[in-house]
Amino acid sequence: MNLPLTARVIVCAIFIALCASNFTGRASGSSGEVKLAGTAGNAQQKPASKTADAVLDAATQITAEQLKDYLNFIASDELEGRDTPSRGLDIAAQFIALHLSRWKLKPMGDPLSGEQRSYLQRIPLRRDWIDAPQTSLKFDDRRFSLGDDFLALPTGFAGTTSGPLVYVGDGWMIKSKKINAYEGIDVKGKILIANNVGLPPGIAEADLSGTLGEDWDYPLTYARRHGAVGIILIPSREALANWERQRQARMEQSHLAAPSLEEPGGPELMLSWPRIPIITASASLANALLHGEGRDPAAFFSRSAEGKLPVSFPLQANKKLSITIALKSAAAATQNVLAVVEGSDPVLKHEYVSIGAHYDGAVSPATGTAQADAIYNAADDNASGTAALLAMAEALMRAPRPKRSLLFIWDAGEERGLLGSYHFTVKPVVPLNKIVAHFNIDMIGRTRQGVATPANEDLAGPDEVFVVGPRSLSTSLSELVDGVNQSYLNLKLNHRYDNVNNQFFFPRSDHVPYLQQGIPVLSWFTGLHEDYHRPSDSADKIDYLKMERITRTLLVTAWSLADAAKRPQIDQPMPRGLGRKQR
Repeated sequence: MNLPLTARVIVCAIFIALCASNFTGRASGSSGEVKLAGTAGNAQQKPASKTADAVLDAATQITAEQLKDYLNFIASDELEGRDTPSRGLDIAAQFIALHLSRWKLKPMGDPLSGEQRSYLQRIPLRRDWIDAPQTSLKFDDRRFSLGDDFLALPTGFAGTTSGPLVYVGDGWMIKSKKINAYEGIDVKGKILIANNVGLPPGIAEADLSGTLGEDWDYPLTYARRHGAVGIILIPSREALANWERQRQARMEQSHLAAPSLEEPGGPELMLSWPRIPIITASASLANALLHGEGRDPAAFFSRSAEGKLPVSFPLQANKKLSITIALKSAAAATQNVLAVVEGSDPVLKHEYVSIGAHYDGAVSPATGTAQADAIYNAADDNASGTAALLAMAEALMRAPRPKRSLLFIWDAGEERGLLGSYHFTVKPVVPLNKIVAHFNIDMIGRTRQGVATPANEDLAGPDEVFVVGPRSLSTSLSELVDGVNQSYLNLKLNHRYDNVNNQFFFPRSDHVPYLQQGIPVLSWFTGLHEDYHRPSDSADKIDYLKMERITRTLLVTAWSLADAAKRPQIDQPMPRGLGRKQR
């Protein structure tokens, strides 16, 4: 049946919802039945044996087959990559809400009438894109055109800027490695020219420890902090060779610019774009800017055999450049999806363990929107977390209620700057001081197979998962997590990234806004891989058996915390730059 796309999506959603097995009909699971052998952290947290058996039985109903069903729909072509905002993301939200309604979880979204609520929390957005006919660049007496000669990102800047030019190499500053592209260079009031060639040779992402802006920095954030008025990026030779593909993709991306929260005084995103022009130069523009500087022009387009670029220097003072950026804006909206399982204790049910996963996907920031034959399905990032959260919510139909309530949050807009999680903490549906901890699930679907290679060296191995947050923040939360895991499926919990001073990894997901509110956080993921933010992040590469074990462990851990006698506390130093609210 050759239905239009919208009709096919709706039919697919209804079919899956109606044909999904009832919870009682699930198989017992491919990992085998397990029993809780010890306590969940300490004796006070150990539930009665019948209750423990019931919780474990409910967790065992989470199966690889079930997770695969949910993930395959969320990551299907019909949802078109789930960009924020988009039709595909709206369909995903309705799909989640439909299941929550069938399972009779209490909706916690926007009010409908009286005390009745929906499952959707609306997020107002403003969408910006480049007004191409009104955007231009002039160097000396020569005009350069958008698309052919340069590309522009919609950063929120509109107007004209000009200033002296300064070349800053790759633009990295890493104190621990004695790397500083800005040595002896004052960028205030100037336009930076930087090579967009990634990390310096010999530097790994794990080396970016300490505080962003103090211990390490890169051109976009350095420019914002030190008063630069514009950035011109020189692509690599490989990128320049594919200029036409980049041009087509980036011109489309300008119509899908990152939206921003409209609330005045909203939180500043830690890694937000600076509100200055960010330009990607073509070869012709880069050659024109750097001509006559007494250096081999070819040296500016790739590192030497020793991995070097030209040393930073100010360009000739008589070179004059001006950039004019015009924007168009329109109101837009998206939504978080919220539901709660109420606790059993008349007092403690007003406290919450929140569990979140972002259900949006990333349209590649490097190449723009997906082409017709290359949809960014975002299976691991983060249909995997979305499916796990659905399976956990379904499992609680059979589980006894813990003392505290469990709040489920499917966040929108993580890939656009943690928009959904920031919105929730700006306009929470429950008092933030009643959230005792926040669990974040982001990319739990992949496994490193065999010997590590450069393409998969950052992936977790079989039965291994990276855990961010508990050990570096809260002793009591860490003890509970370790205790539950050791007495249950005994996954290998890798704390490689559980370091508040590593601000390359630590602040990159939806747990950050909760931590900024002084809420203990726990984030689980299985690592970056060669398909990260690429069309190749597809459902056929997911390790569903591993997902099953992680999701079961998450459910038992969250339930144990919700039933614990005491709430966890942050008792370790907070990351610099995050701040901490008084609670």
